[in-house]
Amino acid sequence: MAKTLKVGMIGYRFMGKAHSNGWRQAPHFFPLKANVEMHTICGRNKEALEQSAGELGWSHISTQWKEVINNPEIDVVDINTPNDSHAEIAIAAAKAGKHVLCEKPLAMTVEQCQEMVDAAKAAGVVHMICHNYRRIPAIAHAKKMILEGTIGDIYHYRARYAQDWIVDPDFPLVWRLQKGISGSGAHGDINAHIIDLGRYLVGEFEEVCGMMNTFIKQRPLEDTSGKGDGLGGAGGKVMGDVTVDDAALFIGKFTNGAVANLEATRFALGRKNNIVIEINGSKGSLFFDFEDMNRLKWFDNTAASDRQGFTDILVTQPGGDHPFVGQWWPPGHILGYEHTFVHTLADFVNAVIDGTPVQPTFEDGMRNQRVMEAVEESAVSRQWVKV
Repeated sequence: MAKTLKVGMIGYRFMGKAHSNGWRQAPHFFPLKANVEMHTICGRNKEALEQSAGELGWSHISTQWKEVINNPEIDVVDINTPNDSHAEIAIAAAKAGKHVLCEKPLAMTVEQCQEMVDAAKAAGVVHMICHNYRRIPAIAHAKKMILEGTIGDIYHYRARYAQDWIVDPDFPLVWRLQKGISGSGAHGDINAHIIDLGRYLVGEFEEVCGMMNTFIKQRPLEDTSGKGDGLGGAGGKVMGDVTVDDAALFIGKFTNGAVANLEATRFALGRKNNIVIEINGSKGSLFFDFEDMNRLKWFDNTAASDRQGFTDILVTQPGGDHPFVGQWWPPGHILGYEHTFVHTLADFVNAVIDGTPVQPTFEDGMRNQRVMEAVEESAVSRQWVKV
């Protein structure tokens, strides 16, 4: 009889909803090596928590995360809280022998990340940071093509992650705009994703040169005292200082000699959740646009000159040719954002049962944090910084 993994999830708003859907759907579509029980959902607002538990499919609720950590029935702890609490919860969970999945960014500092890595290794638990974009089928297929040498030696990695949800100066001072809670703004929120994808697809960063900017310095305080998901709310009349970046940009160099150009902004009107990546190599190029996420564009420089041009690879063909899609629908029936979490959680469950590492690990989260801190240091010093 298959083992049952009982999950305790801490945090239940935006990412909590995405993770809950993943926990619900993964057993129905993927050959998991264990059953999954959505045991306990945890948050501070009991009334909202009770409503969310019913809507999202959780059996029990708790308003104390330590109660979840110390529950002997819980096997897995899934952390979806604001960034300032990731380290404390993850370290306690690991010490309690729980396998840990944690939202990005892993922590507030490299030092905190190292403590999380050490705790997980000492406890011998499986640990994973949720960079769900690694498991977009097109991105996973790009990784496969790169490893096969399809585009040759890589010269360029260009990535832009653009949103526009805080352009309005009356948008309230949610926790994502407060450095003491979030650690950074667009940098840690969305730049972290394209940094992680750069490391996944190309390699480790060697040095960076960055700049960061805050366009709106003050915003109205939230009427709800910052208890929301950090993506919205009503502003009051009292103003407070924005203490994070609105945009972060940097150029850099990888250890393999490739060069990088990354931009993350939450001030790009018309861009809701736009991720664009281009990788240029000696034999060809790859291009990906998240707003058309079921396609990967490939330029093959080895093709005859009268047949060259970017080719659309439709990453919806099942049968094992493309990662993940074989578990879903017939050809051409496209996947969406929510499926990336299902893929992530399916891989995590099987790794827990096998007792094997599953990318991206806490070490990946720490390496991402090193890059982010180097960019911040460079933005202050206005000089190149080694990672």
